[in-house]
Amino acid sequence: MMGGLEMLLPVVVALGVLLLFVGIAASRRPKEQVQERLDQYVGRPKTLEEIELEQPFAERVLLPMIRGMARLVTRFAPAKSMANVRHNLELAGNPNGWGPSEFLGVRGIAAVMMAAATFMLTRTADLPGSQKLMFTVLLGVLGYQLPIMWLGGKIKKRKADVVKALPDALDLLTISVEAGLGFDAALSRVTEKWDNELSREFGRTLAEMRMGKLRREALKEMADRVEVADLTNFVAAVVQADQLGVSMARVLRVQSEQMRIKRRQRAEEKAQMAPVKMTIPLVLLIFPALLVVILGPAVPKIASAFGINIR
Repeated sequence: MMGGLEMLLPVVVALGVLLLFVGIAASRRPKEQVQERLDQYVGRPKTLEEIELEQPFAERVLLPMIRGMARLVTRFAPAKSMANVRHNLELAGNPNGWGPSEFLGVRGIAAVMMAAATFMLTRTADLPGSQKLMFTVLLGVLGYQLPIMWLGGKIKKRKADVVKALPDALDLLTISVEAGLGFDAALSRVTEKWDNELSREFGRTLAEMRMGKLRREALKEMADRVEVADLTNFVAAVVQADQLGVSMARVLRVQSEQMRIKRRQRAEEKAQMAPVKMTIPLVLLIFPALLVVILGPAVPKIASAFGINIR
C-alpha cells in the first residue's frame, strides 16, 4: 500500500505544478494584452530588425531573391522582350502584382533551382558527364519556361472569364442606360454588382476616365489589356456611337442581343464537341473492359480448339 502511494505522489506533485503554471499564465494574459496595447501608444518604437521579423517569410526572403535575380536578368533582356512581358502580365491581370523585372526574376530563379536539383540528382547516377550536362541544361531551360506556361494558363483563364461575364454585363448595361443612367454610371453599376475580371477592368477604366482620360482612349486601352474579340467589338461600337452621336441605348441593345446569340452558339459548339472528346476514354478504358467481359469466357474454348492447354 505504501509503495503505491510512493509511486502516486510524484504524479500528483507534477500535476499540481502543471496546474500552477497554467493558472499563472492565464492570470497574466489580460495584463499582457493591456501591455501590448499600451506599447502601441506609449512604448518605445520598434527597431528595424523587429519590424523586418514581423513581415511574412515571402517578403523577407523570397522577394529580395526575386529582385536580385531580376536585376541580373534584366541586364541582358532587350527592351522589346520587356515590353512583351509587360503586355502578357497585363493580359493575365498582373498576378501577384509582378512587374516585368520581377517576372523575369522568377524565371531566373526557377531555372537555377531546376538546374541545381537536376545536377544533384545526376551526381548519384551512373551516367557520362555529357549526359549529366545535357540533363542539367535541359531541365534548366524547362524551369525557365515553366513561368511562361503558368502565365499562359492565367491569360487563357482570364479571357474565358471575360467571355463568360460579358453577356450578363451587357444586359445590365443596356437595362441601366434604358432606365436613364449615363454610360459611365451604368459601368459603375456593373462594378458594384459583380467582382470578376470584367468588372475590375470596368472599374479601372472608370478610374482612368475620372483622372481625365478620354472615354474612347480608356475603352480602347481596356480592350488592349484583355484582347477578347467580343469585348473589342463592343468597345468599337461604343466608341463609334459616341463619336457619331448615335443613341447609346440602341447600340447596347444590339450588342447585348449579339452577345446572347454568340453565347448560345458557343454552348452548341461545346455540345457538338462532347462526343469527340468522349471517344478517347471509350476506346482506352471502356472498350477493353467490355472485350474482357465478353470474350473472357470464350478464351479457354478457343485455346482448346487450337490445342493449347490453359490451366
